Amino acid sequence: MANLKEIRNRISSVSSTMQITSAMKMVSAAKLKKAQDAILAMRPYSEKLSGLLGRLSSSIGEEVENHYAEKRPVKKVLFVVISSNRGLCGAFNSNVIKAAHQAITEANSSAQVEVISIGKKAKEALKNKATLIADHSDIFDNLNYESATEISEQIIASFIAKQYDEVRVIYNSFKNAATQIVKNEQLLPIVQEQTSETTAEDYIYEPSAEEMVNELIPKALKVQFFKAIRDSFASEHGARMTAMHKATDNATELRDQLKLTYNKARQAAITNEILEIVGGAEALND
Repeated sequence: MANLKEIRNRISSVSSTMQITSAMKMVSAAKLKKAQDAILAMRPYSEKLSGLLGRLSSSIGEEVENHYAEKRPVKKVLFVVISSNRGLCGAFNSNVIKAAHQAITEANSSAQVEVISIGKKAKEALKNKATLIADHSDIFDNLNYESATEISEQIIASFIAKQYDEVRVIYNSFKNAATQIVKNEQLLPIVQEQTSETTAEDYIYEPSAEEMVNELIPKALKVQFFKAIRDSFASEHGARMTAMHKATDNATELRDQLKLTYNKARQAAITNEILEIVGGAEALND
């Protein structure tokens, strides 16, 4: 009977876990829908703006001083690593942290590395790997363009002030609920598109090229940075929903196996009791 009690306790424990994972799955599914709609609506605009940014930077050439595309010897690199604040989302955090470790190790061989973390998991994993200069984990409490702009403006200002020679963003890009792609993108200096001289001369700037550099390029960089955070946010909920779905299925399977084991053990105990009663009755008759 002690064995039966132990199995009952395990069944109860697994059932409770299954209810928790099922609830977390539904919560993540609801949040994923909103985050997915936001990133899918933003992505075409961001990609078009990024392409325009590269063409604009390459076409301006040396006519206007473009600090955002200035290439310098890489002596100091800033990595912005975007993770989540919570776990229980499969390999979401481990993948981006692994990519960050690899990138930091490669950069350390030739340059000084500093890190800005967005997400508590990145902060915990990287604080001993490189110099952590800032943590913006609270951005997910109220994720909006204004809060992301504050961070991106500081990063852009640091690059223009030549505190860093290169700025890279490492994050999970959302593909679908089950698939996230880890990306390591160069934010600054701007990656210029290769254009011929003929193509470059076809541009007519209205307003002037200088105003385009001062107004359009910072805006495009801010949008690109916000898009990376949105991508990671949607990827997190997709990964958590998938992980909790698998956990619920595994808990259901384990509960069914435990019930089968319990029924077998209970049947065996009943059979033993019947045999003992029959044996005792025969002994009395004798």
